[in-house]
Amino acid sequence: MENFRLKVFRGVAKHLNFRRAAEELCLTQPAVTLQIKTLEQHLGVQLFDRSGAHITLTPAGAVLLKYADKIEKMETAAVEALSHFAGGHRGELRIGASLTIAQYILPHLLGAFQQQHPLVRLYVTTCNTEQVLEALVAQVVSVGFVEGPTLRRDVRTEVFQEDEIVLMVPPAHEWSERGIIDPEELKHERLLMRERGSGTRRVVEMALQKRGVKTKHLHFGMEFDSTEGIITAVEAGLGIGFASLWSISKELQVGSLRVVPIRGVRITRPLSVAYPLGQEPQGIALAFINFVRSRRNVMIRPRSKI
Repeated sequence: MENFRLKVFRGVAKHLNFRRAAEELCLTQPAVTLQIKTLEQHLGVQLFDRSGAHITLTPAGAVLLKYADKIEKMETAAVEALSHFAGGHRGELRIGASLTIAQYILPHLLGAFQQQHPLVRLYVTTCNTEQVLEALVAQVVSVGFVEGPTLRRDVRTEVFQEDEIVLMVPPAHEWSERGIIDPEELKHERLLMRERGSGTRRVVEMALQKRGVKTKHLHFGMEFDSTEGIITAVEAGLGIGFASLWSISKELQVGSLRVVPIRGVRITRPLSVAYPLGQEPQGIALAFINFVRSRRNVMIRPRSKI
């Protein structure tokens, strides 16, 4: 329904990069360039400034982008409104999810939801908790999935599952046969941690601080922007780290990692679905949230082998 040239324009305006827009739209870069030139000729204005090292929107392009975004939202609403006459939900749903949820939990939910609503196109953006919430507030995504508590007051969250964060070590580590360690012992180990802004890192630091282990006393050997990076590094003997039980179930089964309990510390966090405050979900977004609610007591949580 949406004018194709406007769709291409929004893609280039989003990335400010013709190549990345072409990849997202499954077009060649020359085809994207041609569509933009044709649109500029039709409107009689220049939409992008190509004179510098990076392209930027011109004032005219910024004005058109506002209207193009409104047209996209109106199209989405129209398709969703008409979907009731077609006997089911139709259209697209953009979801933002933090890394652990996106990689280990969301695929199972999406697969089951797609079976019930085959005409819905699902798009998932994966980033850390803070970035998911930013995308949600900016209306880049309609539904968010985040780890741990959030301090933001412009979003509403509902817990749909509980996660447990555990300390993992390689089998050759001296703690693998200890059974339990004291929190103070962590100060003498090389810790592999997620990046700042990560929900996992925040709940770990909060839990340790409650037991008197301040962040400044810990030795952070490396930081990773993915759970897989930490898991692989721990398996390789580069240090010890914390991860969600959801993420290491296979490693525990094959014995490449061991879970070590910390005396007086059990780190759990809520896994929540989020949506903007004051904007009740509608259409496909509401259908998906209700689907997640219905699966809350069906999902099987992994258990640690200690």
